Amino acid sequence: MGTTTPRGGSYAALAERFAPVFARIAEGALERELNRTLPFEQVGWLKEAGFGRIRVPAEYGGFGASVETLVRLLVDLSAADSSVGHLLRSHFAFVETISLQDEAFRARWFGRVVDGVIFGNAATERSGNALGTVATRLTPAADGGWLLTGEKYYTTGTIFADYVAVMASPEGEASRLYAIAPTRHAGVEIRDDWDGFGQQMTGTGTAVFREVPIPAEDAVPRTESTTHEPAFLQLMLLSVLAGIGKAVVADASALVAKRTRTFSTGSGQLFRDDPLILNLVGQLAGKSFAAESSVLAAARELDAALALGPDAPAEDSYVRGAVAVDLAQVAVPPLVIDAAQQLFDTAGASAVSKGKALDRHWRDARTVATHNPVAFKARGLGDWFVNGTPPIALHSIGEATVGAAH
Repeated sequence: MGTTTPRGGSYAALAERFAPVFARIAEGALERELNRTLPFEQVGWLKEAGFGRIRVPAEYGGFGASVETLVRLLVDLSAADSSVGHLLRSHFAFVETISLQDEAFRARWFGRVVDGVIFGNAATERSGNALGTVATRLTPAADGGWLLTGEKYYTTGTIFADYVAVMASPEGEASRLYAIAPTRHAGVEIRDDWDGFGQQMTGTGTAVFREVPIPAEDAVPRTESTTHEPAFLQLMLLSVLAGIGKAVVADASALVAKRTRTFSTGSGQLFRDDPLILNLVGQLAGKSFAAESSVLAAARELDAALALGPDAPAEDSYVRGAVAVDLAQVAVPPLVIDAAQQLFDTAGASAVSKGKALDRHWRDARTVATHNPVAFKARGLGDWFVNGTPPIALHSIGEATVGAAH
């Protein structure tokens, strides 16, 4: 990736292209929240506009945008509807995986992304798998490919996707592969059974695979910690959080601007003129700004790390991006969660009306922030700054081994 981005892949050009789509998505966000309506139509709008090919290199027909540009656009989209921004996380992460494969794989799958294909995710299991292993299996098929069988949970975005990257192990082996499965195959069942109190329209839930055929060339090795993928995945979540922060500021501003009722304990002025209320809104804006700035700074560091190229020493590439994203992960969630909580201090009891659903911002921020425990990231950062120990990437989730040392 070069140090400059072609005009077609610049933030200004892409924001102009997608802003009308984001605005349409924002119009129905509250209604979808109240009725728990999954945004199939909205994802379709984004596909038609080419949103999924932002990071596809220009030579393959994409926009060739930087990580920072993608992050800025995801912040904008998540401010419109955080569930829609979040459900595309797996898609953009797998686009990064495509870029790490050979030319034949890149040409095949980048071409499909340019045509509008969206990817989902199926990595995590609730079946008691040991940390570093998966129960989902690939068994040899007669045609030289594989048959995929297993059950996954937390399959965010998969219900909207055309293909899903499934983490699985070949029968009798401990290695893990990404098997690319078509979501419309008869052997694939996707359930909308996510019961979290936030991010309810992300399509997170269960996916079941029953002897789904996978061509040999569409099962690729899962790299654990030597690439930028783990940091990139976390950066996508931080982008969603920053978008929620912007939505909090927008809702607080609108709420205060139109409010006419006040309290005898206040100044007697309209809320939009009351210095105490304006101070509160200013605090929300400052927290949102700090959160977004941290996320964009991490994105720039990841871009800089990627620009070093695949032959750069790990400490110059992987570690540079991982440390920056981990720093943002420690800093950003408290800012956005506090802002979402403080939103209610800018109004009276009417702010808790279910019809306004202002609580969704706190619920959504709290949900996104739980995905990768901050305590582990802060500890890892301390170990890096004090002892020079490279950060450990989040590459697997499973049952702990009793008594295992770190």
